[in-house]
Amino acid sequence: MTTIVDYGLGNIRAFAAAYKKLGIPIATASTPADLVRATRIILPGVGSFDNAMMKLVKSGLREALNRLVLVDKVPVLGVCVGMQMLARRSEEGAMDGLGWIDGEVRKFSPFVGGRPRRVPHMGWNDARVVRANKLFEGLEGARFYFLHSYFFECHQDADVLAVADYHGDFVCGTNAGNVFGVQFHPEKSHHWGSRLLENFAAL
Repeated sequence: MTTIVDYGLGNIRAFAAAYKKLGIPIATASTPADLVRATRIILPGVGSFDNAMMKLVKSGLREALNRLVLVDKVPVLGVCVGMQMLARRSEEGAMDGLGWIDGEVRKFSPFVGGRPRRVPHMGWNDARVVRANKLFEGLEGARFYFLHSYFFECHQDADVLAVADYHGDFVCGTNAGNVFGVQFHPEKSHHWGSRLLENFAAL
């Protein structure tokens, strides 16, 4: 069962609506007991890194998620701040991340080569797939909706799935083993986002 982690942040209803349209059953989890039937996990997130991590810890779900992801190897997809939480740390806050992917989160500079860059990065952007993977199957040349001021910096090149250009390339899709992350919002990205969510449910 594809299960969306409900720890008080994220577009839970938008994900549920997207999967309903696809005809794929989903569940939500706000307690560890709710994760018992999870065969796929979506970790959404909005807002700031520390607030998201604090809410996840207070929900009591972190230990259960660690067991499912690190021991049972259940596929997980972090979305937006949910992707950033996969890292070891973030420049946005002081709390440790989940550390499921070797990397850290950095803030976009407001200047690139002496030229201004608007932060946050907001709107539609291409995602260029750099490593063949089932998550991005059929999505070459796809466009997705972004809204973020921070980006994920992978420490291992092999963990990069896709990049987007915002006055320079940044990682917008990552993967290490059963752990996946996307910086954009598939639940707000029309048919491209629906295809990615469908792909994840089929992993």
